[in-house]
Amino acid sequence: MAIEKVSIVGMGSLGLIFGSLLMDRLGRENVQFVMDEKRLKRYSGVERLINGKRYDFNLASGNEEGEPADLLIFAVKSTGLEEAIQTVRNRVSGDTIIISLLNGITSEKIIGEAFGEEKVLYTIAEGMDPIRSGHNLDYTKMGLVRIGIDQETEGKKRKLKEVLEIFDRTGFPYILEDDVMQRLWSKFMLNVGVNQVLMIHEGNYDTIQKPGPAREMMIAAMREVVQLAEKESIRITEEDINYYVSLIDSLNPEGMPSMRFDGLNRIKSEVELFSGMVLELGKKHGVPTPINEEIYNRIREIESKY
Repeated sequence: MAIEKVSIVGMGSLGLIFGSLLMDRLGRENVQFVMDEKRLKRYSGVERLINGKRYDFNLASGNEEGEPADLLIFAVKSTGLEEAIQTVRNRVSGDTIIISLLNGITSEKIIGEAFGEEKVLYTIAEGMDPIRSGHNLDYTKMGLVRIGIDQETEGKKRKLKEVLEIFDRTGFPYILEDDVMQRLWSKFMLNVGVNQVLMIHEGNYDTIQKPGPAREMMIAAMREVVQLAEKESIRITEEDINYYVSLIDSLNPEGMPSMRFDGLNRIKSEVELFSGMVLELGKKHGVPTPINEEIYNRIREIESKY
């Protein structure tokens, strides 16, 4: 089955970057942002500038009966995942394929429990450097999606083939991963270091691109994830750390991750997804994680003042 209809839940940076690309290639009628009534009322009639190009996106309420999506993309934050799952229930059929662009290592499992794990492919979004201003967004690097399957079943292979076909047809940037779980954990390691440290230090990427305490804390936090990955039978090496540090060094110095935006807007962050998960896994395996414990406590202290 060729994928024609794409639904996206989440109008953050990732949703807008990839949603605008898909709309350009597939047409407005085939790419739809699904949301609750409150957001629909807020966003209806709002035009957005993405890298200077004006977009009038196709918006729809999840409460309304609508044509099921061939491909459903989750592009919300982890704190909004459960709500998003309820929002898009009317857009999921037996043939719908689902991918998640969320940070962390748990969203695919949660989505699979809601809609069936056979529908879910594993994806990791990385390498983008968005700068947001109101409803508008600019970026110098679109980034890409790493995609793969967790089980070598015929159903998963077929779904992967269908998604790769639409990616190729639309010029959607991706890398096919042989070991997608290793890549998922590697991205988790990156987020644990980068997102949290920039929230604590109230900085842009520039803050961790130069030598100093922030960069040292970032790398130390990442190394604690490497120890835990080994306990979970996931192989991450110093080479992976070096790759991701180099990736961060290549981004727009003025850019920042979503967690930093949360701090600026005094919104509860994804700290439980990052250092919270590290602490949980550390206790499970008896592995000390003092850097992430410090990070966790400092972010909780920051958020206690909201």
